[in-house]
Order: sequence, then C-alpha cells, then structure tokens
Amino acid sequence: MVFEKSKSKKQKKEECIINCLPGDAIEQIFLKLPVSTLLTCTGVCKKWYDYIRDPLFAAAHLKHAPRCALLFFPQESIAKKLYPSDAIIFDETWSQSTCTVPVIGPNDFLCGTCNGLVCLYTKTSTIKIANLATGDYLHLEKPAKNLKGDHFSYYTFGFDPVTEEYKVTHFLNDHGNSSRQTFSVIQVYTFGSENWKDVHAPEALGLGDVKRSGVVNVSGAVYWLTEGNGSNSEIAVMSFDLSKETFTLIQVPEAAIGDSSHRCYWITEIDGKACIATAEVYRNVPRMLSGELQIWTLDNNNVEKRWSHKYSIQHAPNFLPGPHFFHGDKIIMQSRNCNLYSYELLGKNLEVTKKLSSRVGLLDFSPYKPQNMQSFICVKSLVRLDAYEKVSIMHRPKRRDGWELKKWEVWERELSSTKDLFSTIHKTELVISELAHLVAMKINRMQHQLPDEMQCWCAEIIQKLQHGPHTPLQPMSSRRLNWVEHKRTLEQLPIRVENLRHKTKAIAQAREKIFSLLDTCMLDQCASGSNADISAQ
Repeated sequence: MVFEKSKSKKQKKEECIINCLPGDAIEQIFLKLPVSTLLTCTGVCKKWYDYIRDPLFAAAHLKHAPRCALLFFPQESIAKKLYPSDAIIFDETWSQSTCTVPVIGPNDFLCGTCNGLVCLYTKTSTIKIANLATGDYLHLEKPAKNLKGDHFSYYTFGFDPVTEEYKVTHFLNDHGNSSRQTFSVIQVYTFGSENWKDVHAPEALGLGDVKRSGVVNVSGAVYWLTEGNGSNSEIAVMSFDLSKETFTLIQVPEAAIGDSSHRCYWITEIDGKACIATAEVYRNVPRMLSGELQIWTLDNNNVEKRWSHKYSIQHAPNFLPGPHFFHGDKIIMQSRNCNLYSYELLGKNLEVTKKLSSRVGLLDFSPYKPQNMQSFICVKSLVRLDAYEKVSIMHRPKRRDGWELKKWEVWERELSSTKDLFSTIHKTELVISELAHLVAMKINRMQHQLPDEMQCWCAEIIQKLQHGPHTPLQPMSSRRLNWVEHKRTLEQLPIRVENLRHKTKAIAQAREKIFSLLDTCMLDQCASGSNADISAQ
C-alpha cells in the first residue's frame, strides 16, 4: 500500500494492463503486430519505446515478418515523356499499395533488398540504404567517384548470417565504357567500416552475364550466372561468399542445358535457396518464354552442392520479371501488353510437372516497358540504421518534401493538377449529395398529402436522387500516389464528373416537379375555395 502511494503521477500514467503481464506474454503480443502498429506504440511510453526499438526485438520480429512482393520500375523516357522511378508493394494478401514508397526518389535504381532494407543506386556519388517501413535512410559513398561505365546492376546488397553484418558488393568494370565488359574485382563495403575492400576474382568474369541473368543474395552468398563465350555448354553458376569473401564455380546439371540456341537462363531464389530457371524463347522476341519453364534448386550443404529438379512448368507466352518471380505459392509473369499476372502451381506436391492455374490480373503497368520491371522479395522491419551514423563515410541527408528537381517539374505539376481536380470534384460531390438528400426528404414529406397518382410521381424522383449513379466519396490520400494509382484516378475522374451530371440533372428534375406539385396544390386550393363560395351563395 505504501508502495502504491509513493508512485509518482508519471509512473501511474504510464501504467496499463498490458504492462502488468509477464514479459514473455508482452513479447508474444508485440511480435504479432505489424511494423506500422509498433511504430505507433513507440509513442505510448518510454518503456514501450525502449522495448520495441531494441535491436534484439527487431531481430526477433524480423523472423515473423511476412514476405511481400516489391515491383520496381526504373525511370524511363517514353514517347518523349519522362516517367520517374516508382515501386508497387503487394502484401501477403496480395493487396496493392496505392502510395509511392517515400524512400525511393525519381532518379533512384533498386539494387537489392534485405531484411526490410533497400539498396538504391543514385546518379550522384552515393548509394542510398533505406528502411521501407520506418523511412530512415543513409547515404554511403560509392567506391570511387565518376566511375565510367558504372551501372546499378553492378551493385548488390546482402546480409552475412555468420558475422551478422550487412554488406554492399560492387562488380568493378575493368574497361569502363569500352565494349568489353568484364570484372576482375568485387568491391565489398561492410556496414560500420570506413573503406571499401577489393576482393580479386580468380579470373576475369563477364559483366554482361550479371546484367542478363540477374543477381540474388541467399544465405550469405551472392549468386549469378556465367555463360562463358556464349556456348550453352559453358553455363555455370558463380557464387561469392560474403563471410569468407571467396569465389566458387558451381556446374549446372547437363539436364538443364538444352541444345537450342534460343534458350534463356535466370538466377532466382525459392524458399531460401538459389535456383536457376531456363526456357526456350521466341527468336523475334528476346526473353519471351516459348517452351516449358524448368526450375532447378541448389541444395546447399557443407559437403557438396547438388542440384534437384524442382519444377517443369507449362505456361502461356510471357516474360519473367527478375530476380524474384516466385512469391510464396504464386509465380508472377508479364504479358506483352504491359499487364502483370499471378498464377498458382497446380499438381500434386510430389510431382515435378506443374500447370498454372487461371491467371489473376494484378496491375496494368503501362506505359513502362515489360522487360525493365524488376521483382524483389521484401519485408517490413524495425532494423535500425542509426548505429552507422557516426561512421565518417555515411551521413543522413536533410529530408525534403517533393522532388525539387527541374526535370521533374512537369511531372510535379501534373500530379498537383490531378490532386486539385480530384479535390474539387470531391467537394462538389459532397455538396450535391447533401442537396439531393435534402430535396428527397422534402418530397418525401409532401407526397403523403398528394393524390395517389402524384405519390407515384414523387417516389420515382426520390429513387433517382437516392439511388442514382455515384462513386464512393473518398478523399485523395495526402501522400503522393504511385503512378498506377495516379493513372487509375485520372481514369475515374471523367466517370465521377458524369455521375455528378446525372445527380445534378435529377435534382433539377426534382425542383421542377416540386414547383409543379406546388402549383397543382395551389390551383386545387383555389378551386376548392371557389366552389365553397358558390355553395355558400
């Protein structure tokens, strides 16, 4: 009792039922909450803030975080119009995000994702590392300024589970802008260190292979395909161990190598394992699948690396968005008409041969080009970046609202114009709907005093006012919409204007009916009065 009285007001204010639970129970509750909710909870009290922002809790929560699909569209110039880099996130229920990812700028290029962090290549002298959920980001200086022939696909981002360190790797172009594209050095930056480290490859390797097949980080190793001089017989997988910083050449099984010269290969990840995908493609449409898609999985163990045939997939002609086109039990593919679809694999669990279920349309990503889209696996996490702020080569830039770049002024004006127009229509919808409601109530009160034939007339008007064509009255988000939602909004605006026209027309008709009814009632009253006078005489 004495202890209760001695508590300060602040302590009593911070007390709540959940804090009376055992620590293990509180942890289990927090582990099941999404990152957005946890970030809100950090403002409840200092105890919750310290608990949620603890790196150990962030690591535990990361293990429970659902995997989402992140689709990235690099900036493009299409029909002389410049489109910025943008991203769409599909959560575990395949619900599509409507707002832009705030940490991705119009000039950024996505190099990789890991544990809720994204690595973004910029056209400045830095690489940007950002947390998708918290919005925190840092800039890391590139290994050298003004690298000739440098490209965002030469950078990768991963996590070393042995040392628990994040690392950025860079394939250093040996020849700059020349037609020969090879590298003999991988440059490695470990978070918390002050310099990039050069790791020499056993021989010169092709950068073109890196661009064509893509790169994945799996269990602390970087994987990519190498095709030698272009001969199918020389196709192999190269890996770079982030912990040991060593190279390994892994032979591809002969069964995965076809005789056709029109065959493509991709490196990908499925269920935490490195995989290769291969299929024949059309001669006149490079990288468009024409034959059966074969998936081989690398069973990585400490003794030897073995391949197992995972899937043989029958499919329609489509493109594969790399590097991650498998998301849970679904595979995503692109069509030539710039539509993205998802399919489920059909067949018994033990069967290798699979068929695809009926396709489900995810989005129309036109005017962006199908072959430029990238697909990544991402999660929402609490991984913190402030631990690296004191390192000299990393800094946190000032946050800015908007893009503030001259070449994006036209795009900014278009977004602003759409938002203003949407806001005007939304306000007009509210006024018209309120007016329609009032008119309907007025007529409803009047119709009981009218003859039967006029009551039917009133009921028809009320029906038009209350159940006429309309769209849900929802204001536009205060955040910047991604380009898919912006395009959808532009398509909806004419429909909403047309619905307003119908509603306004119905109100005008109701107004005429009301005046007509009033005139009829007045005439009836006058006629009744005249008859009464005649009778009295």
